[in-house]
Amino acid sequence: MSGPRIHVDARLEPGAELTLPDGAARHVAAVLRLREGARLTLFDGRGQEAEAELVEVARKRVSARLVTVAAGRGESPLAVHLGQAISKGDRMDYAIQKAVELGVAAITPLYTEHGDVRLKGERETKKLAHWRGVAASACEQCGRATLPAVHPPQPLGAWLAARDEALRLALHPATDDAWRRRSAVTDAALLIGPEGGLSEGEVAAAGEAGFEALTLGPRILRTETAPVVALTLLQHHFGDL
Repeated sequence: MSGPRIHVDARLEPGAELTLPDGAARHVAAVLRLREGARLTLFDGRGQEAEAELVEVARKRVSARLVTVAAGRGESPLAVHLGQAISKGDRMDYAIQKAVELGVAAITPLYTEHGDVRLKGERETKKLAHWRGVAASACEQCGRATLPAVHPPQPLGAWLAARDEALRLALHPATDDAWRRRSAVTDAALLIGPEGGLSEGEVAAAGEAGFEALTLGPRILRTETAPVVALTLLQHHFGDL
């Protein structure tokens, strides 16, 4: 595959001509300044990607012809569902972006006791759309053709109650690292708390839901740094790093 990678929510078929959505069209024409005949890669977010050639670049329309379609690459054998406490500003964007680059399968933003972000109504809807855009952009950059699900925010308790992954870890100080001796782990849940940490009640609830404590050394990591380190560790032990 050659050229830039662009996410399109469309069925990819060899020989078909596809009109790019407005955002992607502006990026191709105004930012990348590509012209007719340029090559690019389109992916559908569901595991397929296509090598394509631009056939029209106009002010209000950009279209491409799909040359070849193939299964995408870059997916980890370890499916991690990240439960990430919502943080302010760019910190949440960073956590989502890097989690996608590190092969996460799904992300759920969480409301926690010590978290200082509360979203409602239209504000939550807009923020969720923004986070999904961050995930799509990360896939474009890192070569993934499958777009990880970014679920609507929910309270920590609801997320814990739905977990059934074989390995469940919560970032919290501990001395037991028995999880490292597991073998053949194919799915995991990872819980990252807010800047103020999880409350005692939340730690207890996670334990009751089958979560083991995960310690990442003697230094206190920021909430957006913690998932990067933890996911790298999990991918090293059970994935493809």
